[in-house]
Amino acid sequence: MSNRTTTVTTWSLEQTSPGDLVAVQEPDSASGIRIVRAEVPSPEFSRFLYTAVGGDITWLDRLPWPYETWRAHLTRPGVETWVAYEHGTPAGYIELEAQDEGTVEIVYFGLIPAFRGRRIGGHLLSYGTARAWDLADRWPDLAPTKRVWVHTCSLDGEHAVANYERRGFRVFKTESEEQPEAAPPGPWPGAHA
Repeated sequence: MSNRTTTVTTWSLEQTSPGDLVAVQEPDSASGIRIVRAEVPSPEFSRFLYTAVGGDITWLDRLPWPYETWRAHLTRPGVETWVAYEHGTPAGYIELEAQDEGTVEIVYFGLIPAFRGRRIGGHLLSYGTARAWDLADRWPDLAPTKRVWVHTCSLDGEHAVANYERRGFRVFKTESEEQPEAAPPGPWPGAHA
């Protein structure tokens, strides 16, 4: 185990009105790109998406979650997973979570490495952000959305902050801290061995 540390910068970004969203043009039907809500809570599928997208960028916080923790999280009112597919293959996802007083967090967003750089991310972020703004339409017990926010860090993709800003998010907080260096685990044990 290394005692080395690295400086990690985290940016928190927000939109405070549906009019803030700068959507990208939807891909044409020939692209085979479609975005579908995973309406049946599935810990197995959600963990697959989490490890497939975050395995090379050090997403570690949910790796120790047991099945019941995944299930409890996914069945909470206002938690939604929207999955981007390319010709039937999962390409990435965006997870939304309703919070207090009309706030919705984009908890996770990203693409599986093989699908990055193919112009899917902007569309998925646009679509998912629009779903955050209309979340109360699908969950009538929730307050209407007044704010959508997300955080990203320097361990995520190098274009993450710029992608959020192009979609109309504004940085409202920047923090830096020293963290122990951690090797990305990859999508399965030993993937980076």
